[in-house]
Amino acid sequence: MAHMELMARIEAAATLLAPVIRRTPVVASRVLSERSGHEVWLKCENLQRTGSFKPRGAYNRIANLSEAERARGVVAASAGNHAQGVAWSATSLGIPATVFMPVGAALPKLVATRAYGATVHQVGDTIDQSLSAAKEFAEHTGATLVHPFDHIDIVAGQATAGLEILDQLPDVGTVLVPTGGGGLLAGVAAAMRRWKPQVRVIGVQAAEAAAWPASLAAGKPVALEQMSTMADGIAVGLPGEVPFEHIVEFAPAIVTVDEDALSKALLLCMERAKLIVEPAGAAAVAALMACAPGQLALEGPVCAILSGGNIDPLLLTRVIGHGLSAAGRYLAARVTISDRPGSLSRLLGELGRTGASVLDVVHSRTGAWLAIDEVEVLLTLETRGPTHRDEVLAALSDAGYLVRVQD
Repeated sequence: MAHMELMARIEAAATLLAPVIRRTPVVASRVLSERSGHEVWLKCENLQRTGSFKPRGAYNRIANLSEAERARGVVAASAGNHAQGVAWSATSLGIPATVFMPVGAALPKLVATRAYGATVHQVGDTIDQSLSAAKEFAEHTGATLVHPFDHIDIVAGQATAGLEILDQLPDVGTVLVPTGGGGLLAGVAAAMRRWKPQVRVIGVQAAEAAAWPASLAAGKPVALEQMSTMADGIAVGLPGEVPFEHIVEFAPAIVTVDEDALSKALLLCMERAKLIVEPAGAAAVAALMACAPGQLALEGPVCAILSGGNIDPLLLTRVIGHGLSAAGRYLAARVTISDRPGSLSRLLGELGRTGASVLDVVHSRTGAWLAIDEVEVLLTLETRGPTHRDEVLAALSDAGYLVRVQD
């Protein structure tokens, strides 16, 4: 029964959203196609209104409220994409919106949420504390709490991304979906089951915030004790009841990717696809880059959903650095040299012969392991990849230098 109701709501959502939601493009990725052995396309939800897929569900949920509910407004708690999706959707429908965000929410997301028309309150240090405040606000004012994923109208709205994929890539064989609370995964899996059941659907989670494997094994949503990932958009500690019901029914595969894979994927999207994608939005690409072919069992053509592109420029700078390091493009190393005139010049000359580019040099004479006539030089180098990085280290070692690589 729930299955049939969801399918009906997906069809209604497609009609409702068509005039207001962008039909985001799918673009081919030659580099990912070569790596995977299958034709790979990227579904660019990072180019959606507000910069993520979230308005699909938020608009569908809010538009289906009664007139009395609309008059009392809506409230949400979010640190980013859901906040912007609710703010834009409510304002577009002429409904007052209040959003509770943590005190530490990224400034660009805070500014954007206000610009989309919501009244923003910063409460608490975590999203859970913001959610508690939002629930209290709803109880006192009668405003409708718009959950980011745990409602059938949210799932139905997110499913429209899957319908677009079927229309844009009629022969699609596999769809990879960044997964947090499960709204997007449940929606896409439902769309595929209804209109093309042979399509393989794979949910991708950050390994450091992967609540779904244990929850599916337990047969119910199970909360994580802790999370720590750069992919804040999919860092959800407890799957939603509504998505869980449908994900159990449609049984998509679930895989996880580590932080290195996420940063490498973000970097690849920038360098090769010319697309700005947040770490959570790059999760599907990370799976294509990092997971073993047998683990994914891909059927081509493959579509990877880029679920969002709202990344704080400061975080983007750090993630680029992390991605370059993970890809063997940066090398940070401590080298012990003699504290005599010309020693540093000789070290830099050796590096010049390797073709490495020196980005930074820092002297230190305070290490307890240093002899009285030694200094330590912390070098940050730019290399051309893992092979070149190894060649640089080998050249320094062959020249008699004691080298310690920094993680």
